[in-house]
Order: sequence, then C-alpha cells, then structure tokens
Amino acid sequence: MANTEQSKKRARQSEARYAVNKARRSRIRTFLRKVEEAIASGDAAAAEAALKAAQPELARGVTKGVLHKNTVARKMSRLSSRVKGVAKA
Repeated sequence: MANTEQSKKRARQSEARYAVNKARRSRIRTFLRKVEEAIASGDAAAAEAALKAAQPELARGVTKGVLHKNTVARKMSRLSSRVKGVAKA
C-alpha cells in the first residue's frame, strides 16, 4: 500500500489515467464495431462513412498514448481494404 504522500498521489494519478484511457479504448472499439457491422451488412456507403468516422478516433488513440501507432496503421489498412472489398462486391 502507498505510504508516502508522493506514492499516494501517484496512485491517485494512476487511477485517473486508467479511467480516462479505458474510456478512450472503449470509444475506439465502438467506432471499430460500427465499421465491422457495416461491412457485415454489405452496405458499402455505410461502411465508407463508418470508416471515415473511425479513422480520426484511431489517430487520436495514438496521440493520447492509448494505442501504438503501428497497431493503428495495421487496423486502418485492414479495415480500408475490407471496405473496398464491400464496395466492389
């Protein structure tokens, strides 16, 4: 358990950061789920719109330190290729 004032403060800060990061991750996952659902439904326009909405959220996750930039790059690349596949089909 935290004993010093500094360690108590660091514990409080850690809890606050954890809550903020958890909310950010949840928000990002919601946007990703919307893209996945649009792809599954086969609606190319909806998938395109959902992807456009999700991209800034993913990028924000990188700048805020919630996700690694290569992880986001990989997710964006794979999603965009799948959305293109829906558009062609």
